[in-house]
Amino acid sequence: MRSKRITITVSAHILIFSLVSPVAPAQTRSYSKAEVYVTAENTDDRIAHSGTVKFTPLVQPDEIFPTIILDDDKTFQTIEGFGGSFTDASAETFYKLPADKRREILSACFDPDAGNGYSLCRTSIHSCDFSSASYTYAEIPDDAALEHFSIGHDLKYRIPFINEALDASGNDMKIVASPWSPPAWMKTNNNILRGGKLLPKYYQTWADYFVKFTEAYERENIPVWGLTLQNEPMSVQTWESCIFTAAEERDYIRDYLGPTLAENGLSRLNLMIWDHNRGIMYQRAKVVYDDPEASKYVWGMGFHWYVSDTFDNVRLVHDAYPDKKLIFTEGTVASFDSERLQDWRWGEQYARAIIHDLNNWAGGWIFWNLILDENGGPNHVGNFCMAPIIADTKTGQLTYMNSHYYLGHFSRFIRPGAQRIVSSSNNDRLLSTAFLNPDNTISVVVLNLSDKEIKFKVWLDDTAAQTTSPAHSIITLNLN
Repeated sequence: MRSKRITITVSAHILIFSLVSPVAPAQTRSYSKAEVYVTAENTDDRIAHSGTVKFTPLVQPDEIFPTIILDDDKTFQTIEGFGGSFTDASAETFYKLPADKRREILSACFDPDAGNGYSLCRTSIHSCDFSSASYTYAEIPDDAALEHFSIGHDLKYRIPFINEALDASGNDMKIVASPWSPPAWMKTNNNILRGGKLLPKYYQTWADYFVKFTEAYERENIPVWGLTLQNEPMSVQTWESCIFTAAEERDYIRDYLGPTLAENGLSRLNLMIWDHNRGIMYQRAKVVYDDPEASKYVWGMGFHWYVSDTFDNVRLVHDAYPDKKLIFTEGTVASFDSERLQDWRWGEQYARAIIHDLNNWAGGWIFWNLILDENGGPNHVGNFCMAPIIADTKTGQLTYMNSHYYLGHFSRFIRPGAQRIVSSSNNDRLLSTAFLNPDNTISVVVLNLSDKEIKFKVWLDDTAAQTTSPAHSIITLNLN
């Protein structure tokens, strides 16, 4: 039997385990040690290596002693990746910084060895609230043939930022694109803001718009991996927004967008519905997926975390429609407050949601803005927010919120192509998830949200390793 090296990574509230078995089949994998990396409150530890633990024989785990039980013979969904969003605000902020700070951000976010290795990111189709102003790619009213379509606006900041990020990632990144609203002249309220609906006479024009966007971005060497039909289609906002009911979404995909993508050779795009909160996601899935003609064009569903947690709804969608995929496509922790950037709860909020979503079949997780400026913007409607990296465009100073490191405990260790395995905790204070990576490493993430240090074991195949989770910490263990 081949022996496996074990690496343990410890991080303030979460533990991640990676098991390595280079060539041996699953039933012959074994692990002897783990390197531990930690991020913890009231310490300087940020994905810090804290030592090695060894696996020793343990046939029967104790019922009381905190234990994470793994089973790498049982696999579930495959991971597409983790990452953030290339908004105009992030791109504009990025290019207001000195060159050395820009290089630092690229490394911290996208380098798969030195940084978080983000591999699944989102961007908007023309403007959203996190743009300095509203704009579209078709500013001439009633241009149904889109003769004046142009992505010229994006060539100044957003496209260069994405291209630099792609280079930093080793060109290993998937991009999801979402519109916040059609152009005003295509809508019932003649306004890109404040809801409204797509006018029937422009149904085909809007479908063609998706094609032109994809082709234009790909000419700029930005491969589009996925699309969502509409960001938050049930929300009338003071910023860019547009309403689609579930039935309208179904019919539009079935009769217009799906066929148009297919006719233009873009069936490879992973088309997602909903792109809104977990609360009514099952109803949205049922209406579209129960129509076979609409469903055949749809890869899966995107969802957000605003309004409520309701994590069970993610699982229910999977259980009812197991052939469809699930991606978390947007979440941000709070309105901007410069006095609260160091609050420890922000990273914990991300980590708790990520673990629950992954354990309920999400195949990827995308947070909102990658970076924002010293005001939590720019934003053309004053909807300022937090981001994992806050950049002072006046001084060049970068503030890494603890959320940057919490996110890294997933994205650095659970790589695209990883499959979720059983990770069963016997302790209410320890949340966990675990993945078998393509290189046969197993990454186990354990999150401690409590005020107390917790000693615990990780058990696998009649062996166990013991380590300690500091109060309010996340730990990664790489097993080999």
